[in-house]
Amino acid sequence: MRWDIPYAAPGQTVGLLGGSFDPAHEGHLHVTLEALKRFGLDQVWWLVSPGNPLKARGPAPLHDRIAEARALAAHPRITVTGIEARMGTRYTAQTLARLQALYPRVRFTWLMGADNLAQFHLWDRWEDIMGTVPVGVIARPGQRLSARMSKAAERFARFRLPAAASHLLPHAAPPAWCFINIPMSHQSSTAIRAARAAAGGAAKM
Repeated sequence: MRWDIPYAAPGQTVGLLGGSFDPAHEGHLHVTLEALKRFGLDQVWWLVSPGNPLKARGPAPLHDRIAEARALAAHPRITVTGIEARMGTRYTAQTLARLQALYPRVRFTWLMGADNLAQFHLWDRWEDIMGTVPVGVIARPGQRLSARMSKAAERFARFRLPAAASHLLPHAAPPAWCFINIPMSHQSSTAIRAARAAAGGAAKM
């Protein structure tokens, strides 16, 4: 399958939401729509990864996850892409370097849930990521405190923008990050996979 390369015009602000999307769900869409609004982004790209290095279990086939995500995210300012598979990148730092080379005049912002900020210091070259692009952090159920007390939040505390200035984030020189609270969505890919597995087991009985 050919993974289409997304389009972005020079000067546009593009949020990048990476993950396995196994499967994509309303929580992903909710976070994305809030990020578009609160950070003043022109677009958000869902980077459907070939696999997550921090997860032992492999995800569903990439083309299946992309198709399901595209069916969910039918929005003119959301693009679902498997460009990481095409570029051959596995880690976020590598992906950002390649994207900036491909789109030198696009302003990228990395988007993540608060649960990811809590473990961000485990990511490959995490400090380089913070120094490469602005980072928008979106509240997740039960993760506000752990994110705000995380190693990454402490290390980059002086570079944090107040939530009231969230719309300035895409134009801020990195390192820069902003934590925003949004109405909570409790959906998770893990819970959906478990429900599907249970339903499949019940159907075989």
